[in-house]
Amino acid sequence: MKSTSFATILLFTVSALFAQKPVFNIIDFGAVPNGVTLATKAIQWAVDSASRLGGGTVLIPPGQFLSGSFYLKSNVTLHLAKNGILKGSTSRMDYEKIVWHALVLAKGQENIAITGQGTIDGQGAALAADVVRLVKDSIIIDIYWGNNRPHERERPQLIEFNTCKNVLIKGVTLRNSACWVQSIDRCDGVRIDSIRVNSMAYWNNDGIDIIDSRNVHISNCDINTADDGICLKSSFPPNFCENILIENCRVRSSASALKFGTATRSGFKNVTVRNLEVYDTYRSAVAIEIVDGGFLENIDIGHINARNTGNAVFVRLGHRNTKTEPGTLRNVRIHDITVEVPEHRPDEGYDFPGPEVTEPHNLIPSSITGIPGHPVQDVTLENINIIFGGGGKKSNAEVPLTALDKVPERPANYPEFSMFGELPAWGFYVRHAEGITFKNITLTLKEYDFRPVFVFDDVKNLTLYNITAPEPAKGPSVVFNNVHKAHMKKMFISKKGAINVLSLGDCTGIKTSKN
Repeated sequence: MKSTSFATILLFTVSALFAQKPVFNIIDFGAVPNGVTLATKAIQWAVDSASRLGGGTVLIPPGQFLSGSFYLKSNVTLHLAKNGILKGSTSRMDYEKIVWHALVLAKGQENIAITGQGTIDGQGAALAADVVRLVKDSIIIDIYWGNNRPHERERPQLIEFNTCKNVLIKGVTLRNSACWVQSIDRCDGVRIDSIRVNSMAYWNNDGIDIIDSRNVHISNCDINTADDGICLKSSFPPNFCENILIENCRVRSSASALKFGTATRSGFKNVTVRNLEVYDTYRSAVAIEIVDGGFLENIDIGHINARNTGNAVFVRLGHRNTKTEPGTLRNVRIHDITVEVPEHRPDEGYDFPGPEVTEPHNLIPSSITGIPGHPVQDVTLENINIIFGGGGKKSNAEVPLTALDKVPERPANYPEFSMFGELPAWGFYVRHAEGITFKNITLTLKEYDFRPVFVFDDVKNLTLYNITAPEPAKGPSVVFNNVHKAHMKKMFISKKGAINVLSLGDCTGIKTSKN
């Protein structure tokens, strides 16, 4: 995928489609800027009028305008002026849906846009409280009710664009959704640029969700969410995510900053990610998950600087959807990444933080894991610098190196970096994988950890080149269990100048060289 040329073409094409057109001020259609009077009909009337005339700009002027669901139509731009605020109704009965309930809806439209320096505020806490009331009063039947909160599909988002072409979302601030902030579902030709997302109003507040869409460019966005920051999903085979460029974004999340999954029924192909700043994130800086039988291939993720983040890299091929065969995960390059993993929880003090862990535990390493008979394939990690808080103690928990089979497989579990519980390494844990390369890796501990740096279990065709990490006070640095064809070169440049390797089980073809 030639990401630069793709981005240039998409930028030119989308920008050309939204040239200056007639302006339809919603006040002229009866909207009142007091934040109390429902303006849904006025906004829809303005959109419909612009559409009938072949297109135009529907203006949200300065002021506060309250609305329920309305539908954007082809060749229409919703423009929010500076100090213009579109507030979502706090009554769930004011919302309609395509797949999801949302404030701004569009299905099967072309050349649509949301632009400007204004704000869309979903008032998510009050809206979610109304949904809870309706469910408890049996006005809404929620068969998925659990944990005293209604299901995702009962709580409105801010934006849902479904099967649309040539979409632009630029400049606006999106905040306080009752669910995901926005879903871009099976769309073609999408540009999301320079938006600000601040949504910690309720659960499942993903910042940007791209679902089975193609030719997507996300850039210059600032995202602060109670759930995944930028998330690619695949739910509607045979559609899949393809030709996607994500760059120059800042992300904070009480889940994972960049995530592929959890929904992975079809797949992901040709995705480039570069220049992300991640901070105060509870789970992973990068999470790649295939658990529903889909595929993931040709992924390039690089130039990420993550501070105060609970986990660096989580790569998982699982089998949650047992009605289909396990999927495939291959040809992934993760490079030029620096991550600081603290000893304390990284999202402390934020609303809706990640789940509290009450039992004693050691810091969780990065991991690359498949399942028996279905390995993760051809993953390269290059130019990686991870600073761990360390402090691992046997008194907290321990997986003895002679009992690596005690690490649970959990193929059908929800994928997240803590899914296996205690792990036997502090740096990287790799299991059921082949064609894995570690190159130019620097791992640092702030406090001593008794565990090995690496544990490899059921791995084929492994390359370790130019690895720098502290030697443990005692015990092995690297553990091989049922590893076949591994080459280690320029390992652990330290005062000792040597590496302590423990081989267990059936290991063959292990080679070590200094240069």
